[in-house]
Order: sequence, then structure tokens, then C-alpha cells
Amino acid sequence: MIKRRRNNLFISVFALCFVLLTGCGAGRDTTATSETDLESESMPDEDDIVIGISQVGSESDWRTTNTKAYIETFTQEKGYYLIFEDGQQKQENQVKALRKFILKGVDYIVLDPIVETGWDAVLKEAQDAGIPVIIADRNVSVEDESLYTCHVGSDFMQEGRNAGEWLAAYLESRGRGKKEINLVTLQGTLGSTAQIGRTSGFAEVMEKHANWNMLEYQSGDFTQAKAYEVMEYFLETYDDIDVVICENDNMAFGAIEAIKEAGLKLGKNGDIMILSFDAVRDALLLVQKGEIMADFECNPIIAPLVEETIQKLERGEPVEKVQHIDETYFDYRMDIETLLESREY
Repeated sequence: MIKRRRNNLFISVFALCFVLLTGCGAGRDTTATSETDLESESMPDEDDIVIGISQVGSESDWRTTNTKAYIETFTQEKGYYLIFEDGQQKQENQVKALRKFILKGVDYIVLDPIVETGWDAVLKEAQDAGIPVIIADRNVSVEDESLYTCHVGSDFMQEGRNAGEWLAAYLESRGRGKKEINLVTLQGTLGSTAQIGRTSGFAEVMEKHANWNMLEYQSGDFTQAKAYEVMEYFLETYDDIDVVICENDNMAFGAIEAIKEAGLKLGKNGDIMILSFDAVRDALLLVQKGEIMADFECNPIIAPLVEETIQKLERGEPVEKVQHIDETYFDYRMDIETLLESREY
């Protein structure tokens, strides 16, 4: 078994914090999956690989599945000790989490960044501490790319292109290829990699179609509640919306609710068509019903590829700087019922 590089420091800091918290009357029987693990009696074994994960939050069904995969992958039974931090949609929380990971001397940091910018300083601190950082799902924009080891996740730009190309082909098949098409977009959290990539990728295709008119972009912040409010505003502001682009499924749920309450119909023979991203189970059920016309997959099961990367680093092997996970799309014409029988998420 490989001897851990920093576990002695981690255990010393962990023990000190535990003593202090216990002295204050704190103490809970929990597993090491959140910052409250300091209140747990559980500690890493000497040979455990200690991993600190800073997650965006829990804003969507996609995120819930993504988090579950990490917890199920990095178990002590497999030789890992996982510290999980929920950023609660705030970058300052994630920066604080990374600094705590550095103080504890974890072996690896996995960061799913809320936004792309503002990471240079804390990533430099991790680099100076000799801790490899894997950027997962969303990406970072830094002046020095050596500050992180690699990025593992989706090709969000290609997802956006796929949606645009699907819409172009569909409209052509319906004899609407040259007709004016009015669109609105419910964007994700502004500045996030998913938002930037999906918006930009779709815009690339839209530039080829002069008859496509993007009426407005508004952020729904990847949440159902915010998307419902924004969709209400779109419907009050514009009389003729043909297509709604929802940059994740939870926003599609909010948009659908608002559209139905307005007395409008969805689908190929309805008033409005919806295209969405992520392809979680509940959204695919709506694809089956034709309420979402097409859903472009963003695979949340990133944890196994992150684990594979960590194991390569443990063996001293090189890893690719950018690693994209395999993805596809689903539309209303497919056999969704059979698909869901074997789908993990």
C-alpha cells in the first residue's frame, strides 16, 4: 500500500479540531462527507487517500446525482477518506473550503467551481502546498493553467452546438427552415462553465440562421423557482415565442409550469417548443410526453473518471489536461421508456 504523503498533518489538525469541538459540547456520529466531519469520531487510516471535494451546491436534480456518485465512489472500504463541502452556490464558501483542505493537508482536491474566474490565488496556495487539484464538471479560467492538474467533465460548448443543430434539422423537417423563429433562453448561473459553453455553442449555430431571432436571455440560475419567474416575465413581454432554450432540466420544469399556467400548449403541435440540457430521469419522462422536444445529456456520473485520474496520479502516470465524458441527446421520437429501464439517473 502506498504511504500517504500528508496524512500525518491531516490527522494532527483533525485531532486538534475534534478536541476543541468536543470541549464545546459538539459531537455527532456522522461520516466524513461534509465539513461537519470535524465533529465525527471517524478519522482516516494511515494509508487512506484523503480527498477534499468542493461542490457547487444542491441546486438541481443533476447536482444531487453528481454528489451521490462521489460519495458512493470515494468510500473508506475502497481506501479513501472523503471530506465533502457544499458551496451553497457561493464562491466565497468554496474558497474557504479549499483553504481548509489545504490546512488539513489532504492528498487531492476536487473542485467543481461555481464560476470560472477568481480562483488564481487559492489554487496557487494548493500548488505551493503540493496538493494536486482536479477541476470537475465546470471549468476555471486562470492565467497559469499549471495551477490545476486537469479538468474532467462535459464539453458544454458542444452540447450547445448539438442543441442548435438539432433545432435546425427539426425545423427543416417541418417545413419551417426558412420561417422566422422567435427564441428566448433561460441561462444558467452567469459565469459558470455550463452557462458560457451552452450559450456560446448554441449561438454559433444561430449565427448561420438569419431567421432565428433571440428575443432575450435571462438567467434562471439553474433553479426551477427562478426559471418559473423568468418564464412568466417572457410570456408577459413577448407575444410570439416559438422556442425556449433551458440550460438545465430544473429550469425547464419551471418554464413548463409557467407556460401551462398561461394556457399555452407544448410540443410539436403546440404553441412553444422547449429544448433542455442534462437529461435527468424526470426530464426524460417529459421528453416521452413531448413536453420537452429534445434533451442534451450532461452526464453527472463524473466520479469514476475522477477516481481513475487519481489512481493514475498515485502510480505516477501522466494524465490528460482535458478529459471529456461521453454524452448524447434524446428527443421525443426515441423509445424513452426502454431507455429509462436501464438508466442510472
